[in-house]
Amino acid sequence: MHRLYENNDITVFWDSEKCFHAKRCVGGCPEVFDPTRKPWIDISKAENPMMWKAVSACPSGALSCAYNHGIRIGFSEERSCSEAFDGETKVGECEYVVTESGWTICHTAVSQAYGGLGIAKRLVFRVLETAERRKIAVDATCSYALKVMNPGTP
Repeated sequence: MHRLYENNDITVFWDSEKCFHAKRCVGGCPEVFDPTRKPWIDISKAENPMMWKAVSACPSGALSCAYNHGIRIGFSEERSCSEAFDGETKVGECEYVVTESGWTICHTAVSQAYGGLGIAKRLVFRVLETAERRKIAVDATCSYALKVMNPGTP
């Protein structure tokens, strides 16, 4: 399961397949990370530096963070993609095609001027999260999406 939790400044990513429940997040910031609550992550409960520190202590890499840099991520079912916007300017997208077996992520791109800001990961996670919530299977032909979906794979 892939989830992203966003506020105006940061995005917290969670990949349940990587999580081995070391609970360093819970110990580091119990207001935010509460396994008895659904959803178990609520980033409105603490200041960003406190959350960032707790996420950084995750030994499995199941949790990670990125600054948003003022970039908003949206989802368009009509255009079969997630999109990144800086104000009204589109700066990135993650496209998928609908197949008989689900969705296939085929392309992820971010404008060169916005590279290295974690936008592509946010775009892929938005597609994955949307599909998973709708119980739609996802695979990928996009090399970047494959890397996000299967970390540690060459």
